Amino acid sequence: MSQTIKLTKDPIWSLLRRVTIPASVGSLFQTFYNLVDTWFAGKISAEAIGAIAKSFPIYFTIIAVGVGIGAATNALIGNSIGERKERVASLYIAQSLIFALVVSILVTLFGLNASNFLLGVMGSDTNGIALTREYLDIIFYGTFIVLIQISLNGTLNAQGDTKSYRNVLIFSFFLNIFLNPLFIWGYGFIPGFGIAGLAIATVISQSIGTIYLAYKVNNCKIRKYLKIECFIPKFDYLKPLTTQGIPVMFSMLFIGVGIFNILYFIGQFGDLATAGYGAALRVEQVFLLPVIGLNTAVLSIGGQNFGAKAYDRIRELYTKALMFGSSFMVLAGLILFFGAEFFVSLFTDNQEAIVHGAIYLKVAALIGPIYPVFFITTAVFQAVKKPLFSLYLSILRLTAFPFLSLWYVINIRGGDYQDIFYTIMATNWTMGIALLIFIGYFLNNVFKQNKSLFNY
Repeated sequence: MSQTIKLTKDPIWSLLRRVTIPASVGSLFQTFYNLVDTWFAGKISAEAIGAIAKSFPIYFTIIAVGVGIGAATNALIGNSIGERKERVASLYIAQSLIFALVVSILVTLFGLNASNFLLGVMGSDTNGIALTREYLDIIFYGTFIVLIQISLNGTLNAQGDTKSYRNVLIFSFFLNIFLNPLFIWGYGFIPGFGIAGLAIATVISQSIGTIYLAYKVNNCKIRKYLKIECFIPKFDYLKPLTTQGIPVMFSMLFIGVGIFNILYFIGQFGDLATAGYGAALRVEQVFLLPVIGLNTAVLSIGGQNFGAKAYDRIRELYTKALMFGSSFMVLAGLILFFGAEFFVSLFTDNQEAIVHGAIYLKVAALIGPIYPVFFITTAVFQAVKKPLFSLYLSILRLTAFPFLSLWYVINIRGGDYQDIFYTIMATNWTMGIALLIFIGYFLNNVFKQNKSLFNY
């Protein structure tokens, strides 16, 4: 971690660059990791790609919970550092790890017991469910590794260190290229596990990354206050972690629910439509990476500045992050639109799947410029310790509004496959414009309340 980064002092443009770029590069290799998994799944069979696509909304439970833990850890440690309470920040390191372990047990039990039902709802038959479960069960058994890793990363992000996790993701990407074929088809004394080999490779990579992040946390500045007794569960610290983390978890879960909803409607058009959409979704993720990096940067920078009562810097941060994110997505949209068929064809040679995937990518290119509004605003909600607003936003944008719209367009109006995505585009732009109007009033109110408390 660079010792010269000062999140409450350095110019906002400089901080956005120094924090966003490593986070975006890390996300790039995370996405490459997923793309490699999709590519290897395609080498197994088209059904394997469909299985990976249908596993995503369920696997997303782990991601959602992890993001909640990471965001809560980042915000609370960042606020504590901003308030110059480093001993409190140290306690949050330990209590976050305890929180992650407890939650991982609940998530594992959920995944192992609910997968069959959820896959059935998405239209999988008995063979499809069995194939997907070969992959998902191993992933869920490794939940505790993922959540501990994300907790450790939240500690580092709160101090402006996004480079360590970037290093983990880069290393994991290259390791995955070696491990995937080894465990899918086997070699020597290692048997071939098929689609389960993808999951085994993932768990091994995550385990190594977790060890590295633990080493980095053990050498960070606030580590000197971390003692064995800090790992005794403390309700006064677990409560704010829960209060801060759970709304974010549910906000992210609603992303999974939103994808589940989309797959429900796409499933009515056949497995190849699902396969094409799954491949296209992987491609779209690549172009969203800088926006995801901005989310991490805004949360890290905003958290410390909120703790330091530097409210004008938070407004400046929001405006500049939004300018950068939307401008980038306009350029990315042009590439997505004109290269749609080529990108999808990298993952499958089935022409019907390519056509379905390309339809989604072309519409996604038109949605792109509004996406940064949601990512950056969500980070601000978390940074100023108002995570419930992230939850409200997710419920409206990802579930209630699109589900009702899609139900009307597909089941009442008899819409076609592409109408699914035009409907999603309309709901996103409507919500994004409303959110831009709301955020100014929201920040003024939050800062006014905190100034009053501070003066009192």
